[in-house]
Amino acid sequence: MSTPVRLDLKKIYGTTAKLSELATYLLQILEAAGEGNDVVLTGQAPVWLYLCAAHALHGKAKKLIYDSPVTGEVVIFDHNPY
Repeated sequence: MSTPVRLDLKKIYGTTAKLSELATYLLQILEAAGEGNDVVLTGQAPVWLYLCAAHALHGKAKKLIYDSPVTGEVVIFDHNPY
């Protein structure tokens, strides 16, 4: 089993997330996530960025997990056939 790719969305957008920069954020997310990996999304970010990231990663990531100090890990989707 490989180590999941952890993406801190706060580090991707910096100080203030801007809808006008969404395409740039998604390119960075997709590049960092790679193809067919388990991906963990974490960090302070607006809900719209989490939703767009999850949508973009569907079909690219094998498994997507949301992780926060409040919820712990929550599986968003898992396409592992085992």
